[in-house]
Amino acid sequence: MGTRRNFIKQGTLLSAAGLAMPLGVFSQASEQPRTRTENSRWSDGSRLVVSVSMQFEGGGQPDNAESPFPQNIQKGYIDLPAATWYEYGYKEGIPRMLDNWDKLKIKVTSHMVGTAVLKNPGLAREIVQRGHEAAAHGMNWSTQYTMPYEEEKKFIKDGVDAIKTITGFNPVGYNANWLRRGPNTLNILQELGFLYHIDDISRDEPFIIQVRNKDFAVVPYTIRCNDIVLIEGKHFSANQFTNQVKLEFDQLYAESEYQRRQMSISFHDRIGGTPQMVKAANELIHYIQGHQGVNFKRKDEIARMTLEDKTSLRE
Repeated sequence: MGTRRNFIKQGTLLSAAGLAMPLGVFSQASEQPRTRTENSRWSDGSRLVVSVSMQFEGGGQPDNAESPFPQNIQKGYIDLPAATWYEYGYKEGIPRMLDNWDKLKIKVTSHMVGTAVLKNPGLAREIVQRGHEAAAHGMNWSTQYTMPYEEEKKFIKDGVDAIKTITGFNPVGYNANWLRRGPNTLNILQELGFLYHIDDISRDEPFIIQVRNKDFAVVPYTIRCNDIVLIEGKHFSANQFTNQVKLEFDQLYAESEYQRRQMSISFHDRIGGTPQMVKAANELIHYIQGHQGVNFKRKDEIARMTLEDKTSLRE
């Protein structure tokens, strides 16, 4: 605080003495364009990469999981209306989103809960058969950050094994429930052969960290362009969601002229798969695709590009 007060005091004295810097100088400095850096473009020449997430969670939730219904169900009873809300995700939501991705000619990353996959194996296989990535999302909705090492390792591996057994796809990316990984999670992921995780919202571009003295990719997630936060949490309308994500894109696209940028958008089976949200996603992605140099990629593709590129950001 002392430094800040001294700065303010110094500025006041300079102004009183007629020595303050003219406002025009500040304005000119702020308007100077930033120069393009070595890593402003992606290794494949993309100006901006957009990654879409599609969470496959319905069927894997515990009884009486959080829902739009009041949480006042009496002890010993199952919240049946809430259960149907989750059923919507695999009965209507994901099938509708899959058709939309095909129309838009994009591939997405589906974060799959192991028990949801076992309950709806045909849908899990269809996601992979249509060319989308199957990423791990735990075996169920348990809180993994409190688990001892071996228990957490089994929890993650059980989810992986469910996906591999049903779809034949070997997951290399991970997303913890509500991003809440524990102190052992990254070591476990590296040990199990994962390439990346997404439980990090600290940057707008992928980067590399060291885990067990080996490179490991971070493909940042977002809660700003996420239907569970905006639609379910803040009760945005589909139009409000679209407008916010467009604003995000416009700013990142401008920054991508001089800095490597990645944009993430997230849809959940029971929320992003509603008719209004699929319509909104269609219009939004058409808008994004109208800009030169923008490419949509699965997160495993982003992770591999990042790990192979010598100019990737490192922490």
